Amino acid sequence: MIKNVLTFIVFTIPQLVHAKNEEVPNNWEKDLDTFFGEYVVSPLAKLLFWPIPGIEIPLVVAWLLGGALFFTLRMRFVNIRLFKHAIDLVRGKYDNSEQVGEVTHFQALTTALSATVGLGNIAGVAIAIGTGGPGATFWMILVGFLGMSSKFTECALGQKYRKIRKDGRIMGGAMHYLSQGLKEKKLGGLGGLLAGLFCLLCIGGSLGGGNSFQVVQSLDMIKTVVPELADYPWGYGLLMAILVGLVIVGGIKSIARVASLIVPIMCGIYLLACLFILGSHLGEIPAAFSLIIEQAFSPDAAFGGFLGVLIIGIKRAVFSNEAGIGSAAIAHSAAKVKDPIEEGIVAILEPFIDTIVVCTMTALVIIITGAYIDPANAELIAKNQGGALTSVAMSSVIPWFPYILAIAVFLFAFSTMISWSYYGERCWVYLFGDKSSLIYKILFLVFTFLGSIITATNILDFSDLMILGMAFPNILGLFILSGIVRKDLDNYIKSLHI
Repeated sequence: MIKNVLTFIVFTIPQLVHAKNEEVPNNWEKDLDTFFGEYVVSPLAKLLFWPIPGIEIPLVVAWLLGGALFFTLRMRFVNIRLFKHAIDLVRGKYDNSEQVGEVTHFQALTTALSATVGLGNIAGVAIAIGTGGPGATFWMILVGFLGMSSKFTECALGQKYRKIRKDGRIMGGAMHYLSQGLKEKKLGGLGGLLAGLFCLLCIGGSLGGGNSFQVVQSLDMIKTVVPELADYPWGYGLLMAILVGLVIVGGIKSIARVASLIVPIMCGIYLLACLFILGSHLGEIPAAFSLIIEQAFSPDAAFGGFLGVLIIGIKRAVFSNEAGIGSAAIAHSAAKVKDPIEEGIVAILEPFIDTIVVCTMTALVIIITGAYIDPANAELIAKNQGGALTSVAMSSVIPWFPYILAIAVFLFAFSTMISWSYYGERCWVYLFGDKSSLIYKILFLVFTFLGSIITATNILDFSDLMILGMAFPNILGLFILSGIVRKDLDNYIKSLHI
C-alpha cells in the first residue's frame, strides 16, 4: 500500500498538475485557494473567534494571556525559580538509564523545539512587525515569559498521565490528561469532550501551521534565491512530501534522532547571523528597544492602535512557542524521567529559547534594518510573506546570507513538519485507533503538497484558527488540574532541597 501511495505522489500528481495547467493555465491554483479561503477559513473564523463585548479582544487571545498569567502565579514563578535546574536536567545531570521512556530529556526538548523553533521565528516575527509594528515584539516577549509556566504545567501533566503500552510505545499528551485527569476529578464526561475537541483541533493544526504553512513560507523565501521555483511551486511541495514521508514512517524515535541533529545546527547558524548583524549595529539596539516599548503601549501606534498591536503580538507568540495549546506535552510524554515534574521543568526552556531569544533577535534585525517600513517590501507584508521579508532584512547587511538562510529555512520547515506530524498522528490514533495511522500520514503528505500552491494568507489564517483553538480545551483542563501539579511541584522541590 505504501508503495502505491508513493507511486501516486511521485508520478500521478505531477501528471495531473501538468494536464490541468494545459487546460486552464495558472487558474487551478487560484480556484483551489479561493475555495479554501471561502469555505474552510471563513466559517472556522466565525465559529472559533468572536470579540469580547466592550473590549473587542478575541476570546482566545484573552484566554491564552489570562491562562499564562494564572499558571505563573499558581506555580509561584516556576519559570524563574527552576530555570537553572532545567538546564541541569537537559545536560543529563539527573539522567538514569533505568528510567522508563523512549527518548532523553535533550531529545524530547529538541523534538518539541523543532516544532516551535521554525518559521514562526523567521516568518512569524516578520509578519507581526510588518502588520503590527515594532510594539508587537514586546507582547511576544511577555507572552513567551508567561508561557514558560503554561508549558511547565502541560508537560508535567503529559508525563503524569502517559500510558506505556506492552510494545514499549508511549501514549501521552493533552488528550490523556484531559480524559484521565478530569475523570479522577469526577468530570469524566467533560474530560472526554475536551480530549476529543483537542484532538480534532490538533489534527487541523498539524495539517496547517505544522505543515502547509511551513511549506508556503519556506517556498516564498527560497524562491528569492532559486527563482525557477516560481514557475514550478508544486515541485517543491512534492520534494518536501517525499523527504518528510521518509522520516515520519519511523515514529518518535526516528523523529527525535533527526531533530536532535538538525535543531542545534540550524539554531546556531541563524543566531550567529543575527548576532553579526546586531553587532554591526550595536549602537542602534537601545533605540530599537525604546521603539518597541513605546509602540507597545501607544494608543496611536500604527497598524490598529494599542489593541491591534497587542492582539498581533500575542497571536504570533503563541503560534511560535505553542505555550498553552498542549502540543509539546505529546513529545515530552515520551521522555525518560524519574518524576513527571522533571519534564515540566525541562519544558520551560522552550518558550525562553524560542520567543525570548530567537524571536527577539529576529525582531531587532528587522527593526534596525528598517525592512518593515521600506516601501519596496510593502507587497511582501501585504501577502504575509514573512520569510522573504526577513531575508531582505538580512541581505541588506550580509548580501550573500540569503543563500545560507534558504538552507536554514528549509531545515526549520522540515524539522517543524516532522514533529507536528507526530503530534497530529498521536491525536489521530487516539480518535481512530492504531490501524488508522497510515491514513493520517498520507493525509499529512497531501497537505504538504497543497502547501506549495495555497497562498500564505489563507494558510496563516487556517493555522491561527486551529492552533490557537487548541487552547480552549487545553487551558480549561490545565486550570482544573493545576492543584495536582502545584502539589507535585512542592513535593519535588522538597526532595531536591532547593
